[in-house]
Amino acid sequence: MTLFLYETTPSQEQQSDPSALVDAIASALTAAGTEVIETQVTKGAARVFTIVEIADGPNGACATEAPSLDAASIGAAEVTEPAQVRLVGTDLETIKAARPEAGYLVEWDIPAEIDMDTYLTRKKEKSPKYAEIPEVSFLRTYVREDTDKCLCFYNAPDTDAVVRAREIVSTPISRLHELA
Repeated sequence: MTLFLYETTPSQEQQSDPSALVDAIASALTAAGTEVIETQVTKGAARVFTIVEIADGPNGACATEAPSLDAASIGAAEVTEPAQVRLVGTDLETIKAARPEAGYLVEWDIPAEIDMDTYLTRKKEKSPKYAEIPEVSFLRTYVREDTDKCLCFYNAPDTDAVVRAREIVSTPISRLHELA
């Protein structure tokens, strides 16, 4: 299985009620042969983050390409090219079974000098520190295979608690979104 991330910017009209856009994204990606794992919408519907799974190819070869999603066909302002991601912090079966919701999403633009091995080592070392802030639950991370950025999902009472959690693990925040 291979996971890909799509980031969508809704049109102005879609921001008041993004449900039709979420349905259109799911329909288009499912029709293209993917399985939608989760879609998260930021509060105010400024961004939509969708994770899909593509089945492995013959002989277990990982998929290296994902279908494009045309912004015009779903009425969105913009859709990024799909980026291959790796799930960290939980396993895919758990997400599929529970379809867990998160309250907050942190985007971190990973510095160029950090490769995947460095990122994973750092994550393993820092994650136990989340116990120091029990009101925040770290749920999962999707890190782009090109280590351009990662998306970290949390449940927390407020944005300040998420900021404190990130400080405890010594990891910056590029963008912090409350999820709808």
